[in-house]
Amino acid sequence: MNAPLKADAPGGSAWPRYVSLQRRSLECAEVAELGFLIANETWHLVPYRQAVLFLQNRFSGSRLTAVSGLVSVVESTPFTQWLTSIEKHLAGVQPAPMNLKPGEEAPSGASAFTAGDLPTVLATPWMEWWPAHALRLPLRTPQGTEVGSVIYTREEAWTPQDIRLLSLMHTQYAYCLQALRPSRPAWRERILALTRPSRRWWVALAMLLIAAIPVRTSVLAPAEIIALQATAVAAPADGIVKTFHAPPNRDVKAGDLLFSLDESTLSNRVQVAERALAVARTDALSAQQRAIDQAEGRADIAVLQGRVREREAELALLIDARKRLDVVASQDGIFVYTDPNDWLGRPVNTGERIGQLAAPGELGVLVWLPVPDAINLAPGTDMKVYLQVQPLNALVAKLEQTSYQAAMSPDGVMAYRVRGRLNDEGRAHIGLRGVAKVYGEWKPIAYWLFRRPLGAVRQWIGL
Repeated sequence: MNAPLKADAPGGSAWPRYVSLQRRSLECAEVAELGFLIANETWHLVPYRQAVLFLQNRFSGSRLTAVSGLVSVVESTPFTQWLTSIEKHLAGVQPAPMNLKPGEEAPSGASAFTAGDLPTVLATPWMEWWPAHALRLPLRTPQGTEVGSVIYTREEAWTPQDIRLLSLMHTQYAYCLQALRPSRPAWRERILALTRPSRRWWVALAMLLIAAIPVRTSVLAPAEIIALQATAVAAPADGIVKTFHAPPNRDVKAGDLLFSLDESTLSNRVQVAERALAVARTDALSAQQRAIDQAEGRADIAVLQGRVREREAELALLIDARKRLDVVASQDGIFVYTDPNDWLGRPVNTGERIGQLAAPGELGVLVWLPVPDAINLAPGTDMKVYLQVQPLNALVAKLEQTSYQAAMSPDGVMAYRVRGRLNDEGRAHIGLRGVAKVYGEWKPIAYWLFRRPLGAVRQWIGL
């Protein structure tokens, strides 16, 4: 590689190299490409051994972006951490005055330094990694915006001519970096403007006023459409379900057959009871005939007649139970139960619930409100139900009842039972599911935002 010419004034031999770097910086399409150019190609303008590039990130902090001679930068190595520490130190101190000739003006922000100008903890590793002299120049746009900085190192001391030439080139670099980096959003500019010391009190007052705005608390929970007035339909006796006469979720009239149990067991028991009654009557008749000739036979008549009445009562009870194997509707309503195939041939016990007879026009909503989401609820408060089949059309309801204690919900979560009455029953039927939004009291917006975090903190610290 040919040695570069000595840097002169812009009208001298350095000027063509300056124009070449200027053109190449304008042709860069990415920040990374321009960073590589700054760290490695500025050497053609002013000679140096190593260049280190730092760019400002979105949070106004410096980040090591490029080092001459390295393809990529690993920020976790001792060398790069030492470079970052030097940049933080130099960014926070005033640049030392430079030895200039009368009438010469020092470039803004330029700082030539050596190991003796740094703290001991930073100066100790200097001789291991750097030559004797270093120069830090900011990357500042013509509008005064600082987008980064570059540190150059070499064995010779830095001359004012080198510093002025690099400063002129840095203005071009900063302009290109500003053009390639994404512009800061307008909302961020406004936020930064609000954080100025002269406006902080007004911002704090505005935040307090916003936090005091009242909003209505609400909570979302799983919901199901139910019947508010329903009569349980249970098995009248022990037996096996034989047939269903009414399809599930259909309207029935009072007296209509709902389902029947298998009567074979009871029919056999009726036959046995009839035989036992016939035997008891025969024994009673024989005792009456013997009592005519034998005095001791008269004492058995009362016992045998009592046995006859007992058998008659048993037979009447079985006949009545056989009549009740056909279950009829006690009122008009909707017979609600699961699939008939789930019940046919299944043995049931007396009183076991098979379905329910829901009164028409009495639809409500059952909400399982989880304990962590519980809020203060009062009867008559508003509710909105969003069904899975109608997610865009909300049903309006009024709260009627809340449970006093939490119970295990069908989803296995401890929750309170909340029941409400639907105002519009034409678009829903029993069994539909969805999500209900239950409204509570009016509270400040700060309470609505921090209610759960404050509750968790209180449980954690015990206050």
